[in-house]
Amino acid sequence: MLVRPLSGDAPTTKLPAGAVDSQMHMYLPGFPSQPGGPGLPVGTLPDAEQYRQFMAWLGIDRVVITQGNAHQRDNTNLVACLKEMGGVARGVAAVAGDASDGELDQLAEAGIVGLRIMDLPGGAVDLSALEALDAKAAARGWMLAVQFDGSNILEHEPRLAKLKSRWVFDHHGKFFSGATPEGPEIAALKRLMDIGRCWFKFAGVYESSKSGAPDYADVAAFSRDIAAYAPERIVWGSNWPHNLAREQKDYPDDVALTDTVLSWLADEGALELALVKNPEQLFGLPDWSASTK
Repeated sequence: MLVRPLSGDAPTTKLPAGAVDSQMHMYLPGFPSQPGGPGLPVGTLPDAEQYRQFMAWLGIDRVVITQGNAHQRDNTNLVACLKEMGGVARGVAAVAGDASDGELDQLAEAGIVGLRIMDLPGGAVDLSALEALDAKAAARGWMLAVQFDGSNILEHEPRLAKLKSRWVFDHHGKFFSGATPEGPEIAALKRLMDIGRCWFKFAGVYESSKSGAPDYADVAAFSRDIAAYAPERIVWGSNWPHNLAREQKDYPDDVALTDTVLSWLADEGALELALVKNPEQLFGLPDWSASTK
């Protein structure tokens, strides 16, 4: 059975106070998987108690819980997780393009601050709902988490450029056909970032890297470039509990992964931006420095 490590040597990289994990999933008992998505994660259900241990291990203070594909557009598990985690947590939900104001009001009350689009197999909401969800998010001051095969970004760029809400391009862009700092895909991403509403998320590098661990050199090259180009537009997520891992040998070393990915940021100032200030702006979180005075 797969066992997720939850303690051990801390990362060499010291996470700043107020650090936000901007990408992870959480599951509580009593919420079965829904048709259309993958099953629940293998091993012991990765619940709030396990994640609290993970936070303490890595040095995470706040978290954004993203609706997992297993539950599709049934956000009841996510709402329960937010209640369990309390004030340190906010959520990103998956809803249909025609979701009612009543449904969105209830999600807002629970701590939802964004909506998810995942235009990949198993995703609950695809790009056909982009404009509809953008309008709903913009009206509420929410953000969008957008995920698709980044190799197709040139095709989608005109639509993405018109988004009115803040949005993040998920999981290092998932450029499944590869990308280089000098390539047209990264140029398109930079144009979108120049508009001022697009962020880029460092999370789940192993899902699209062709060169693989421990350095993920292919994704590292363009991630370093993007982070240098727009340090105020980078956020980071652990991608815990690494749902694609079905066997122990496939489960990443969380400490090594954290140190590797965060080394792609230029300095401590960039680290503070990516883990504290940028997620506060993207997700509309309270100012950590003000809350601790």
